[in-house]
Amino acid sequence: MDNDQVKHWENYSTVDEFILLGYQEYSLLLFIAFLATYLTILLGNGLIVVVTTLDPALRTPMYFFLQNLSGLEMCYTSVTLPKMMVNLVSGDRSISLPACAIQMFFMLFLGGTECFLLAAMAYDRYLAICLPLRYMAIMSHRVRVGMVVISFAISLPMQLLQIGLIFSLPFCGSNEVDHFFCDIPQVLKLACADLYANEVAVYTENILFVVVPFVLIVASYVHIARAILRMPSGTGRQKTFSTCSSHLTVVCLFYGSAMLVYLCPQTSDFVKFAKFLSLLYTVIIPLCNPLIYTLRNREVKAAFGRLLAKKWSLKGGTGSS
Repeated sequence: MDNDQVKHWENYSTVDEFILLGYQEYSLLLFIAFLATYLTILLGNGLIVVVTTLDPALRTPMYFFLQNLSGLEMCYTSVTLPKMMVNLVSGDRSISLPACAIQMFFMLFLGGTECFLLAAMAYDRYLAICLPLRYMAIMSHRVRVGMVVISFAISLPMQLLQIGLIFSLPFCGSNEVDHFFCDIPQVLKLACADLYANEVAVYTENILFVVVPFVLIVASYVHIARAILRMPSGTGRQKTFSTCSSHLTVVCLFYGSAMLVYLCPQTSDFVKFAKFLSLLYTVIIPLCNPLIYTLRNREVKAAFGRLLAKKWSLKGGTGSS
């Protein structure tokens, strides 16, 4: 950092809050749309958590991971959508530095956890298809719980370090964040300090939480594809692939959008596109997850049916008594 930069930054007052520019047009219409979306996300993913918990037929490793993914999606969306809706209704788009740090931490923490959880789900499918006779012995309850715990444990210290590095920086000059939540690239643009350590941390995090899990997922599906292609029956190949299609759809949507946002150069022309992509992986994918996993999954649909039938039978029994 040279003296001219220091003198330039000293002419500005220190920032103590940010302004989330978000989406500034059609506020009422967007509020209604986001409210409906948020309630649908909570309802859809909440139902998956309930049905996979209550139905004995779904107490398998695959549905255990799906249960955790749905719970994660509800938390993930709750970090951004409520604040966005408040901003749309009130017109007050400000967010304090501590609130921004908390929001960014949970976005990174839950997002990083989801990356490893999706990798764990791919490994589960690999074991089920490539090593079916040893599947339940390897993927015991203790192992799958451990995989979920590790997914959270890996993310926690790295994100705490990342937040500490970012919010120890001085912010001065403009306080406008061209996003609907506090995201790393947009917040770092407002810092008036040498960003070398932050850039190294961001690069390391991208490798650890985006590239590494994605490579593990690709490796799992390469082995799965080989196993499917070796099957003599076309019906067997189709049935086996259908058990992976829901997870593969979510992986493509999630990683496709996240990798574009965090691995592409942050040019001025890319900012608006990045905002749309962020909306895709923070809102649209959690909204689509219940549809993807229920419309393509007979077992989940059957479990929903059993749960509804049990509920109505209990109501009928209460009414008759």
